[in-house]
Amino acid sequence: MNEQRCLGKSYLHDSIQNKWNQRWQKEHCFEFKAGSSQPTFTVLMPPPNITGILQMGHMLNDTLQDILCRWERLQGKNVLWIPGTDHSGIATQTKVEKILKAESGVTRQQLGRTAFLERVEQWRNKYGTIIFEQLKTLGVSCDWTKETYTLDPEYRKLVQSTFVKLYERGYIYKGKRLVNWCPVSQTALSDEEVLMKPTEGKLYTIRYALVEHPDRFIEIATTRPETIMGDTAIAVHPDDPRYTKLIGHYVRCPFDAQRTIPIIGDAAVEQDFGTGALKITPAHDPTDFEVGKRHQLPFIEVIDASGHINQQGAPFEGMDRMEARQAVVDALREKGLLVKEEAYHHSVGYSERANVPIEPRLSKQWFLRYPKTEEAKKLATQSLIQFIPEHWIKTYLHWLDNLQDWCISRQLWWGHRIPVWYNKQEPTRLHVSVTPPSDPDNWIQDPDVLDTWFSSWLWPIGTLKCHSTATMDLLKLALPTDILVSGSDILFFWITRMLIATLELLEDRPIEQRIPFKKIYLTGIVRDSLGRKMSKSLGNSPDPVDLIHKYGADGVRIGLISIAPQGLDIRFDEQALIQGRNFCTKLWNACRYRTLQSACGCYNTLDDYFTAISAKDLSLYDRHLLHQLSKLIKAHVAYFQQCAFTPAIKALQQGFRDLFCDWYLEVQKQQLAPNFPVQDLFLRQTLLLLHPYAPYITEELWEQLHLGEGLIHTAELGLERIEQWIQTLNAPHTQAIDSIECLRQLVGELRSFKSEQNVQSPVIYGILNEHYASLYQQQQALIIKLVGLKDLQWISKPLRGAAQKVLTSGSFFIESNTVNESLNTEQIQQAIATLTQHIQTANQKLNNQQFLAHAPKAVIDGVQRQLDENRKKLETLQKLLG
Repeated sequence: MNEQRCLGKSYLHDSIQNKWNQRWQKEHCFEFKAGSSQPTFTVLMPPPNITGILQMGHMLNDTLQDILCRWERLQGKNVLWIPGTDHSGIATQTKVEKILKAESGVTRQQLGRTAFLERVEQWRNKYGTIIFEQLKTLGVSCDWTKETYTLDPEYRKLVQSTFVKLYERGYIYKGKRLVNWCPVSQTALSDEEVLMKPTEGKLYTIRYALVEHPDRFIEIATTRPETIMGDTAIAVHPDDPRYTKLIGHYVRCPFDAQRTIPIIGDAAVEQDFGTGALKITPAHDPTDFEVGKRHQLPFIEVIDASGHINQQGAPFEGMDRMEARQAVVDALREKGLLVKEEAYHHSVGYSERANVPIEPRLSKQWFLRYPKTEEAKKLATQSLIQFIPEHWIKTYLHWLDNLQDWCISRQLWWGHRIPVWYNKQEPTRLHVSVTPPSDPDNWIQDPDVLDTWFSSWLWPIGTLKCHSTATMDLLKLALPTDILVSGSDILFFWITRMLIATLELLEDRPIEQRIPFKKIYLTGIVRDSLGRKMSKSLGNSPDPVDLIHKYGADGVRIGLISIAPQGLDIRFDEQALIQGRNFCTKLWNACRYRTLQSACGCYNTLDDYFTAISAKDLSLYDRHLLHQLSKLIKAHVAYFQQCAFTPAIKALQQGFRDLFCDWYLEVQKQQLAPNFPVQDLFLRQTLLLLHPYAPYITEELWEQLHLGEGLIHTAELGLERIEQWIQTLNAPHTQAIDSIECLRQLVGELRSFKSEQNVQSPVIYGILNEHYASLYQQQQALIIKLVGLKDLQWISKPLRGAAQKVLTSGSFFIESNTVNESLNTEQIQQAIATLTQHIQTANQKLNNQQFLAHAPKAVIDGVQRQLDENRKKLETLQKLLG
């Protein structure tokens, strides 16, 4: 025995993670090899904010990307995985402003733009890449030399030139439209920066007097009485019989008797909301804005940028909007115009950063009219890109059919400043260019910056262009990239926009070469056990770094992927991480057991294994193990091709635990001389297949067991060669190998039966189907040892008053003095009912065209296999009943 090759008693994940992180970086393992003849596989990391630390969503997303990249390396691909960070305009500016206020008591306005931006840059240099260090701990294998930042000099040039190009093409314009406005940050917000919060508010019913009949009123319901001074119409549904005769008449404004407003008919009104009549305030509500445009109503702004009532809102001028709400209600009550107020549960949009209700507000901003929307639809309808899961195509197309012009300007200092200058003498004269005017003293640059998404939508072009060289054009080499892994919640805000940008800006290429990614894998949202989205504000999100320290990166990765089925939200359960860690422990212990038995062979290539395994020395159990390995490989490849990572990792765990540890090694202990080359080949392929999911432990075991030359990701995966070799090796023994699988399944079922009955060493009685009788009787002694029985006896009739287990191969019984004598028949009847229900459910699935069209092939095959097994069990039970 070679003592140096014996593994330690425990898998110490922290020290092994540190060891391999250092070595991977030192040996430049994950850097893209320029000029390589290997086929390229490209992934672009969705850039986290520089304010960010590792969150559960990042952990899931980046683990999935790492699984893909490590798998492709094993297949001999030259992997280009580019990491990066987003400058995150409003989030970063808000954070630094708070720090500035806390540390020195000054605002950014007092500090000045230049000095403030210097402070933000200092903060970014100190904290902006913390998340990368955390991702390295998780084991992500990016090319860290190609880190990209959305404010890098080359990226800045791309953003500015894109603005100028789209302006010149007529897609960018300045206009006054309704936007999401944050009265604290005093900037427009994207929809993604608005959080909808359930709110217990009030619904107010207010009376408006008719001009022609002052003693008659129309009643409206509203949640926002503070905007009443900006009303320019009362709207009702044109088909509502209650109000049809009032359309075209006028009412008086409650606080300005001289101003009258019309009653109009519009189909946007919901007849069953409130009274069925609505006040229309086009300057302060998105729906009202559209109604106002359709009916050419005046737009009266009554709330200013700071959220206070302006002079148009007299007599409430100067009040904060929330203060004004109560003041308006009190005034209406005094006038006898408040009919009632009632509790009302609804959702209100909040500024994500400032945590205050946003204000829909008319504002002069820069807007972008989306180009190439029809081409973007073709990407999906003509299958030029693949959505995983497929059902997201409908959402994608729906958004493209309902696009509104994009507000791309933000009233911030941190970000990409808009490359527009206004002439001091002629403000309507513009200079739109990536370079300032030649006479800068005569011009003023627009103070606003671009929406963060405006730089993010250029990510595919920016990352590849910024890292291209004179001898390596990554845009030509790597576009379209192979797959994008991203959260489904930003399908519109980011992914759809990237598709549009790439289609527009690479217009000199055919459409197939203007696609940023071939596949889009959309993950679900990580939620807690109650179904709530995990967030720091709710206090329901554990610190992923703590989880990595506690369970190891490999345990966390395996656990997380095992509960992340494709296309579904994830109900996080820390128990899954415990199971992931436990599996790593079992893997370590099994490999340690191998080193304790004998020194491992020093294998360099796959051929060394083929040479070491002699056909004449193979037992049926060895051949069965190799056969099952071949099946495991096929299943894993099929799962991977469908991006079905959850069933893939579960199948690998089950194969190693149930097949190798609980069966093969246990059989070996009972009656066989060890066949170490067979064990080593199984361990080799298991570690290779597990490596994308658990990189640290597989890298360590690969080295310690000397299973191949070099690091694990440089090894020949050899899946097709191994399958072919096993098939040739086992061809004359197929029927015998099948019999061993039947025996293995019987042992597993009897172990479960013994556990269910909670007995230590029982006598089990069996009635065998004729097909299995000879095999099981020959292997009776082995079955007794593997299951842990006192005895195993064969009988011809059901044992009355005993616990029963019905299997495909027969029925088995454990005596129990507490079981009623009639229970046997009842158990059989109950089992028949259960199996009948399972068979019916399986048939419904297999006859469902929707299921057959969308379910992965491996899932469909699994349902069919279970159906076949249940039919055999049902036949056995029916024979027992006679």
